[in-house]
Amino acid sequence: MGEIILDCTFRTGQGKFNYRVGAIIIHENKILMVKNSRDPYYYSVGGRVHLHESMEEAIVREVYEETGILFEIDRMGYIHENFFILDTTGEEFHELSFYYYMKPVKDYNLISKSLTEDGIEESLEWISLNDIDNYNVYPSFFKDEKLMSNQGIIHVVDREY
Repeated sequence: MGEIILDCTFRTGQGKFNYRVGAIIIHENKILMVKNSRDPYYYSVGGRVHLHESMEEAIVREVYEETGILFEIDRMGYIHENFFILDTTGEEFHELSFYYYMKPVKDYNLISKSLTEDGIEESLEWISLNDIDNYNVYPSFFKDEKLMSNQGIIHVVDREY
């Protein structure tokens, strides 16, 4: 019997809490995003941190699971506190995410190997940073010109409720 992996997420009577990491992967003025057939938006490579796993371990693991490439971390770029209501269930979420810039690699032969938690296949897509305003991307700060700057760690709070 295999080991059970526990994500750092839990439900309360008032909603759900998620602890997650996300990747900022930029190459030739394009950013790598994920898309699936269910959701009307693009989102960052990443996912939930496992219990007893560091954020750094989690982002390297998540990026590898979704791209097939073992990226190295460049630096942390964003702390994102997000309070939102899930469209499909109406459940309130409190999410704490840490976004890391990943170091460039020599070979960007990406292999999308991931599924959503509902089993929907995800695909990877490069979006030009010059055209990103024409896309529905999450998190929205991916559209901010600060994304390309080296301003240390930026703290963003999005509150839907």
